[in-house]
Amino acid sequence: MDERLSTTQVPAVIGVADKAPAIRLENVAKTYDLGEVQVHALRGVSLEIHAGEFVAVMGASGSGKSTLMNILGCLDKPTKGRYFLDGGDVSGLTKKELARVRSHKIGFVFQQFNLLARTTALENVELPTIYAGIPVAERARRAQEALERVGLADRADHFPSQLSGGQQQRVAIARALVNNPAILLADEPTGNLDSRTSVEIMEIFQKLNDEHGLTVVIVTHEPDIAQYAKRALEFRDGRLRKDIPIQNRSIAKDVLPTLPALDEDDVEMVAEREAEPGAAEALLHNTRTPG
Repeated sequence: MDERLSTTQVPAVIGVADKAPAIRLENVAKTYDLGEVQVHALRGVSLEIHAGEFVAVMGASGSGKSTLMNILGCLDKPTKGRYFLDGGDVSGLTKKELARVRSHKIGFVFQQFNLLARTTALENVELPTIYAGIPVAERARRAQEALERVGLADRADHFPSQLSGGQQQRVAIARALVNNPAILLADEPTGNLDSRTSVEIMEIFQKLNDEHGLTVVIVTHEPDIAQYAKRALEFRDGRLRKDIPIQNRSIAKDVLPTLPALDEDDVEMVAEREAEPGAAEALLHNTRTPG
């Protein structure tokens, strides 16, 4: 982990410890059966994340961080232990019940933007409102408002192929915000972006966290990106090894003026490829309420 992150074990972030945790894991374990082999992805993880925190989850490949995010996002259930989301135990919910929780409480942002190629930015952002049962008249208003929050109100009618990578990720963030979730989960959200655009995305996350109080949890393997969070969780071999506050936190709006501006070709660049194959299926899997 980055040397700027303290190695001292400390309790939850000061200033939020008196609030009920938005996320609480109690001795959570996850085991996958692969034929005759059992893979222990998580081994007795206990932690709390309070409302309004900004947490970075770090660790090498196979450390358990992705499994953790799947459980936090109600995409998977623990083999053992309990998961409390906003005070409610969701560990034993059915798939249909978990889908409802995802739809109303959690916003997802992925490394692959997962935008529908033949659908405008506004329509992409609207999609989760359909599965959440939001009235038709309300959908476009919510979607437009979400695009405004990420600075893309003037791109509402553009298709993904007409947007840069950074703009596509902003649309994906707007889509995650459209149902007013309590928690935003982002899995390697800057993994496909250049350095400057990555900082611009972190500026959005910091603004959502600092100004709107949104709880943000990101998975990243980049120490520089973790430095924009307020707290870091480091996983190794399925266990939480460090839970530490960020020292000398980076502030994106202060960092951006120090970075080289994109040249004209970069600014005018249009993404050459459409959304990844299977994007629609991935989005439906993560937002849809079955039945």
